Amino acid sequence: MQRDVLATTVAGLVTALAIFAALFWLVDASEVLAAAGRADPVLLAAVAGLMLLWNASWGLALWNVLQALDIEAPLHTALLVNAAGAFADHITPFGQAGGEPVTAWLLNRTTETEYEVSLASITSLDAINVVPSLTFATVGALYYTTTAAGGGLGALPVAVLGVTVGLSVTVTVVWRYRATVRRPFGVSAGAVGRRVLGVIPRVSYDAVAERVDGFTDALRRVGASRRRLVAAVCCSALGWGLQAVGLWVTFLALESFVPLYVPFFVLPLGKLGSVLPTPGGLGGTEAVNVTLLSVLTGAAAPTIAAAVTIHSVGGYILTTGVGAAAASALGVRSM
Repeated sequence: MQRDVLATTVAGLVTALAIFAALFWLVDASEVLAAAGRADPVLLAAVAGLMLLWNASWGLALWNVLQALDIEAPLHTALLVNAAGAFADHITPFGQAGGEPVTAWLLNRTTETEYEVSLASITSLDAINVVPSLTFATVGALYYTTTAAGGGLGALPVAVLGVTVGLSVTVTVVWRYRATVRRPFGVSAGAVGRRVLGVIPRVSYDAVAERVDGFTDALRRVGASRRRLVAAVCCSALGWGLQAVGLWVTFLALESFVPLYVPFFVLPLGKLGSVLPTPGGLGGTEAVNVTLLSVLTGAAAPTIAAAVTIHSVGGYILTTGVGAAAASALGVRSM
């Protein structure tokens, strides 16, 4: 790992630790530790199993994307690449955005596919993962607004519904009329691209444009393969479901109960915390989850903090370890 990347990762980890320190100070660290100490080890083992199944579900979703692109890759390779991609996400800042290029490089090395096609497959998987997360958040928001009287979330559920509807309509319209939308922007972008790339030694605008065309064509092919696309979305939804059930079981392990719908609503919204420049969004995601769970449930604050830490940080450590092993199995010794 290069020094600048290592320095950025360390700075992100320090930021995450500061967020956790503030969180534990607010809810009393000793009580959080006491709550965690009462956890049922059998149920915690079940949570670990659910985390691994979640990782495998998203690996299966990636395999369906690769099949849509006619990339010859066995299922076990897709599972390993997805696991190694989680490792890349967890050691680079800004969560998914930081790890995508590295995961695409892993796929490029493993399958000998063009890098732009590999990047398109990883980008497609990330876009696919958004669909069930928004769906779960929307259903949870609808349930909350119709059952909670005077809830503490205020206008948040309505905002979730508005963002989901607005984003869905925008994406549908832009994709339906993509050729019309791209035409005026393509000319100006091409002119700017020629000017910028013209001053960079050994970089050809035509070569870059060809790679961009390959990337967008790969995205189009994924969207055109309806059967594989539906299968990938279903696998992604299964992964989200396993995560949510894992958080629910974590509360049971701490001798606490929360409604099953709550984790399905909270976890997608918790991803908003990944905008912080910490590895995998660590710290920010947990802060959002603790805040939402405190409003939505009657569980004690130390129990909520312990459950979120065990589920999120434990899952982070588990998937990072598995991902590192997967990267090693793929023959990658350094990032």
